Amino acid sequence: MIIPGAAVLSGLVDFLIAAVGLVFLMVRYRVSPSWQLLLVVPVLVLTLLLTCAVGGWLAAINVKYRDVRYVVPFFMQIWFFVTPVIYPASLVPPQWRVLLGLNPMAGLIDAFRAACFGRPFDSVTFVISTAVTFALLALAVRTFRSIEQTFADFI
Repeated sequence: MIIPGAAVLSGLVDFLIAAVGLVFLMVRYRVSPSWQLLLVVPVLVLTLLLTCAVGGWLAAINVKYRDVRYVVPFFMQIWFFVTPVIYPASLVPPQWRVLLGLNPMAGLIDAFRAACFGRPFDSVTFVISTAVTFALLALAVRTFRSIEQTFADFI
């Protein structure tokens, strides 16, 4: 579990560098931070847990099934487009919002936007994303531990 975790922590360094750029842009465009900026820390922790879960699960599955590494980029690109990164979640029709909430990154990205720009915080989507994150983390740890004992057989 250390190797996938190290990959996540290297991504954290990239995030912190980008955060400095965001602070610069917020100062430049006179966007004043609100008390909601304190929410960035728990959202960041949840994002790290989610990436550890997905990375650990994919690492374990990749050891057992070698062809998974060819599917991962396709899966990540699809996940990018179903997550409201380049479009706001408000564009999603209301009947699909619950389904959007099952995508844990949707709630986390929405919470990042709310924290950084003082927008309304959607607590329902955030709670659903948090629950899905912890479920994925439990699944990843269970899968990794069960496959871990046979890593040497597959490698």
